[in-house]
Amino acid sequence: MAGIDGVQNKIDPHKEGYGPYDFNLYNLSKKEQAKIKFLPQSLDEALDALAKDHEFLTRGGVFPERLIEIWIENKRKESARYRQLPHPAEFEMYYDL
Repeated sequence: MAGIDGVQNKIDPHKEGYGPYDFNLYNLSKKEQAKIKFLPQSLDEALDALAKDHEFLTRGGVFPERLIEIWIENKRKESARYRQLPHPAEFEMYYDL
């Protein structure tokens, strides 16, 4: 659905600040680095983005609004549970006796 939305609205990911990049990003000036946008780096960031922009999923009745709300709620619960678990490195350092 996101791909169809991009085609229909003529969204150019490169012009929006998303790659692909064929040069070393670390050699850019701070001003140029600030123009680069990143994809969500965690489940919580992805859920925030989905909550903010999901109109393309409801277009044409493909997904009901309520289904998306329930899905986001459930995934936020999963994320909260996941954050309570120790990272394997933490487990190795502190719990593995």
